[in-house]
Amino acid sequence: MQQAISLANMAINKKNWSAARYALSRARVLADALPANVAVSERERLAAARKRFAARNTPAAKKAKQAKATATKRAGGKKPTPKKSTAKSTAKQPKPTPMRDLGDRFINRAALGYGPTNETR
Repeated sequence: MQQAISLANMAINKKNWSAARYALSRARVLADALPANVAVSERERLAAARKRFAARNTPAAKKAKQAKATATKRAGGKKPTPKKSTAKSTAKQPKPTPMRDLGDRFINRAALGYGPTNETR
């Protein structure tokens, strides 16, 4: 019964509704097979899981999620801005990228059809 309830909770967390429905039905069958005074804590966990499953697509559930998101944003507060030190910023200047040395290469303009050139090599 504990395993079925934990599987239902995992499926609800992952929003795998068909697996959650199946696990809840298995847990309900097991809970109904036991006497009422046995496994009271598991019955409470099962009832909580059923409530979470029932509220999956309701407007109330969406409002609760939005309220939680805004509350967590307020609770965190502003993050402090990092302090800039002037000594490190002058020492950490990026190095320029090295230029490739192509040597003394000349383009044969006459071969390209631009007319004769005076440079010969």
